[in-house]
Amino acid sequence: MSSSSSSEWYSSSSEEDVIMHNMIMNAAQVFMSAAEGSSQPLTRRAKYNRDQEGDMAQSDPFFTLRNDARGQRGFSNLQKCTSAIRQLAYGYAPDALDEYIRMSDRTARRCLYKFCQWVVKLYSKRYLRKPNANDVQKLYQAHEQRHGFPGMLGSIDCMHWQWQSCPVAWQGQYTRGDQGHPTIILEAVASQDLWIWHAFFGLPGSLNDLNIIYQSQIFDDVVAGTGPDTSFTVSGVEYRRGYYLADGIYPTYSTIVKTVPHPTDDKRKKFAKFQEGARKDIERAFGVLQKKWHIISIPARSQTPRRLRHIMYACIILHNMIIEDEGRAICDYDENASTGNSVPVSEEEQDLNAFALRNEYTHHNLQADLVEHIWNNAENEPAHHMEDDD
Repeated sequence: MSSSSSSEWYSSSSEEDVIMHNMIMNAAQVFMSAAEGSSQPLTRRAKYNRDQEGDMAQSDPFFTLRNDARGQRGFSNLQKCTSAIRQLAYGYAPDALDEYIRMSDRTARRCLYKFCQWVVKLYSKRYLRKPNANDVQKLYQAHEQRHGFPGMLGSIDCMHWQWQSCPVAWQGQYTRGDQGHPTIILEAVASQDLWIWHAFFGLPGSLNDLNIIYQSQIFDDVVAGTGPDTSFTVSGVEYRRGYYLADGIYPTYSTIVKTVPHPTDDKRKKFAKFQEGARKDIERAFGVLQKKWHIISIPARSQTPRRLRHIMYACIILHNMIIEDEGRAICDYDENASTGNSVPVSEEEQDLNAFALRNEYTHHNLQADLVEHIWNNAENEPAHHMEDDD
């Protein structure tokens, strides 16, 4: 699933959003306070005084406090959410809480899967969205100020997640990671604040950065002629679409800017240094994502790709939620902001857009104009990331 399809995959009412948000924030506050060893309560969004248990019963009976088959009191909403967050954050085995709160392996797994499903269902529209017109301009301003690149939407790369419980019949289509398990690929785009704007997960690890981009939906709006206006000007030349920084394996698209592999003069050496420094945004985002949510840094135990997708997208949504909650997000969410043209253009125009996307001439011209811009306008050294990424 990419960010563009998240709102179609799941939809929810604002009532459910408020209820589940409060449950997640309550569980996160207890968990993070204990993890940090702090007696001060974390500052979260304003909580609504509502009958959460009664409303949640209408949304999902699993998140209600019920008696079990023996007539004994079951687990509370907070216990279930905390169990799920601990599995996500620490990579705990499902039965790790058995001695502490006497929660069985099966119940803990259900807590994890149900929690991730609801996170994706309720928050994909906000936290896995594509940039709107206002977001694009803020990203342009932040990236030019921080990295010296006008028209930069973010940086793109791939990450592999090993799958310990991959069925034997499927293992032939997956390459194996350093621990000998099959791997699944996540393609993502991150901005300077480490916000992940695009996520496409689930393809076999036998693919690489080059051929996974042909199957993802990141450039669907470019071909369809939809989305906001992302035009910009660099070195006196106007370009129709913003671009992503990428490593050398990516194709020579007009919306991708790669480094100069073997720079021979000072101009290109400076550009290569700035491009490679700015491109580390996505690598930092992957590092923070795996450090915050340890479950995706260890081989996955789930049996089905669908559950793995829910876990991965839930971790990304919670990652973005933390960035927003800490006030580090470049862009503020505005559900009424313009998303640009939503009607695809004709097939003939889509063919022209696809040709323009793959135009190597534009790719090389853009790189040359950026080389001149960096040489004439940027400081001698790229900005270093001194802030705490933890």
